Amino acid sequence: MAGFQSQRRGRHLIKRLVVLSVVLALFWLAGLVHFANSIPMDIEEPGRHTDAIVVLTGGSGRLDEGLNLLEQDLAEQLFVSGVYQGVDVKTLFQMFQHDPQELEARIGIGTAINTLGNATETAVWIKAQGYTSLRLVTASYHMPRSLLEFHNAMPDTDILAHPVFPKHVKVEHWWLWPGTMGLIAREYNKFMFAWLRHAWEKLIAGKATP
Repeated sequence: MAGFQSQRRGRHLIKRLVVLSVVLALFWLAGLVHFANSIPMDIEEPGRHTDAIVVLTGGSGRLDEGLNLLEQDLAEQLFVSGVYQGVDVKTLFQMFQHDPQELEARIGIGTAINTLGNATETAVWIKAQGYTSLRLVTASYHMPRSLLEFHNAMPDTDILAHPVFPKHVKVEHWWLWPGTMGLIAREYNKFMFAWLRHAWEKLIAGKATP
């Protein structure tokens, strides 16, 4: 009898775990769809001037876009966050075939290795320059997490999103393209980890405040 009851409890536990797993999977899927819908599909206010342009390296087209925007005088300076150590401005111009003579003095470089680092070093640079607004240039699928980190690092700065649209990322019908679906799913997971980290930090800070 005791063995039978133990088996029943075991089956009930397994059923509860299965139900919990299904519920969590559905919540994750709903969040993924919401996240995918939040990825920008166009550029808002493309002609608006900001104090600075900030480019997050790591994907195609980002730095070229940032340099083109600087050439159009849409900001006073360009800050490139995430450049490999040892790479200087002249090397960047050679890589992207721009004339360094006119723009070199208007470009700063950072060496962050992830999005949190991008936001942290940009916040330091923005404060040092005395700027209050920036145009953030990164891939469209990377923009939601970038904005989360940047708004947290510099809440008083006006941040204008300027997404770049890599040709290999099919955001409009992302569920039909396995490569894009996998990319967006990974980015969604990173976004959620970042959101939970910030929520935890705020909770701890709130408890520490007398």
